[in-house]
Amino acid sequence: MVAGELVQEHLRADTGAPDDITVKPREPQEAAERREDHTHGAAPASGAEETDASREQETEKEAQPDERAAMLPDGGGGEAEGEEGKKLETRLYRRRFAVLTVFSLYSLVNAFQWIQYSIIANVFTRYYGVANDKVDWLSIVYMVAYVPLIFPATWLLDRKGLRLTALLGAGLNCAGAWLKCASVSPELFGVTVTAQVICSVAQVFILGLPSRLASVWFGPREVSTACATAVLGNQLGTAIGFLLPPVLVPNTPNDVQLTGHNISVMFYGTAAVSTALFVLTVIVIKDRPPLPPSQAQAVLPDCPPEDYSYKQSIINLIKNKAFILLLVSYGIMTGSFYSVSTLLNQMIMACYEELNAGRIGLTLVVAGMVGSILCGLWLDHTKTYKMTTLIVYILSFLGMVVFTFTLDLDDIYLVFFTAGVLGFFMTGYLPLGFEFGVEITYPESEGTSSGLLNAFAQIFGIIFTLIQGKLTTDYNPLAGNLFLCAWIFLGILLTALIKSELKRHNVNMGADSNHLQVLPTECLGDCPLEKKSNGVKLEPSISFSRETSL
Repeated sequence: MVAGELVQEHLRADTGAPDDITVKPREPQEAAERREDHTHGAAPASGAEETDASREQETEKEAQPDERAAMLPDGGGGEAEGEEGKKLETRLYRRRFAVLTVFSLYSLVNAFQWIQYSIIANVFTRYYGVANDKVDWLSIVYMVAYVPLIFPATWLLDRKGLRLTALLGAGLNCAGAWLKCASVSPELFGVTVTAQVICSVAQVFILGLPSRLASVWFGPREVSTACATAVLGNQLGTAIGFLLPPVLVPNTPNDVQLTGHNISVMFYGTAAVSTALFVLTVIVIKDRPPLPPSQAQAVLPDCPPEDYSYKQSIINLIKNKAFILLLVSYGIMTGSFYSVSTLLNQMIMACYEELNAGRIGLTLVVAGMVGSILCGLWLDHTKTYKMTTLIVYILSFLGMVVFTFTLDLDDIYLVFFTAGVLGFFMTGYLPLGFEFGVEITYPESEGTSSGLLNAFAQIFGIIFTLIQGKLTTDYNPLAGNLFLCAWIFLGILLTALIKSELKRHNVNMGADSNHLQVLPTECLGDCPLEKKSNGVKLEPSISFSRETSL
């Protein structure tokens, strides 16, 4: 039964909409019937005046715009035209690629600053004269800071838009990088901690933006690829963080001055790049293009109405059962990936040489980058969100099981291969979760849904890292990995239970556009709760594409 629904879902999603959609209201049925009667009926010569009068009436009726189309917002590019009715004009701008590139690059630098300490932890512990756990907290602080700050960050994104949020992310990232340059002295560990805290706050204004940026700037056939590319920037920064710090700051235990010089080179280089990207962010990134890229964006108001409530938006998401299931399953998968990445050194060191840990970590991340892009392309081509998410989840579980039971077989090449497979599917799931969340919560803000997904990912990441680390230390890596396998299997069950509607995709297709309208301001307080969402109302319709459920 489930397999049959999957096939039907694939067939429905294959009828995707073009990038630019112009909505024309249906011709009134009465006018069409009159034209048909006039065409096929023979008018008597004596009735010429009556025929001319009926033509004038017909023309006037055709010139009247459809009532539902007239209710669509003017901010979406709609423009009333006499004979053709109401249109929603959409357009794709080349600037979208520059916006995506700049965002991906400063997200890359932020991820690099997260991992640059832990990958050469032995160098920093010796240079600053601190214990290993203190250096570990320079990475953990990224997860700890995200959870309480995500709510004000997503509120700011909803109220003030993409540009201000992006400027805060790039600006704080730049400030933290320059403060690190002032911390290059053995007695200034507190300064480098403060700098890392600033960078962790910058991350809050970065991780939740990919789905918002993709939705606002990219068309329906490229939105998932754009989201995957934005996520890719962060992953690429982690990969460079595995690779570059050991090269820039080699282990020189007998020369503290040389170690300080090498650290300065890395910090100043990072600060220079961060500054250039902040300037580019000021120049390039805007809240939205002049005309929306898709019909789903065109029918939304340009800015939140006066009565918009961020608290109400959160309540709407919490009441969405499909989103709650996705929230937990996304947190399990992403938290497992964070835990594996953090504890990879301990797992590899238990069986192989230290040098292989960094290389396997790099393999994990690079394979994940490929998986993200391919999953994004697949979504744009098929629009099969539920089926793709479930399949990738199952393959991630199988990859984790194989990695767990092959880790101690004394075959390093097999470990490289299984780690690559695990990273391919685990990291490929990240943009899938973002896009699936946007799809089932439309028209709620993309930043709010993505922010909540990331918050749960950080919470599960902290919990899983602490528990798996304890199991790995007290017993062996097998025990810790089996713990994660059990949780990922639970995530498969939760994902299979999601009953979703392809709301955004359906609007982009234009199949149900007559049921979508903007609420008048005076109606916001009186309309039922289930029909309110940031000033936009979606009337119930059986034409929404439903995906698989058990």
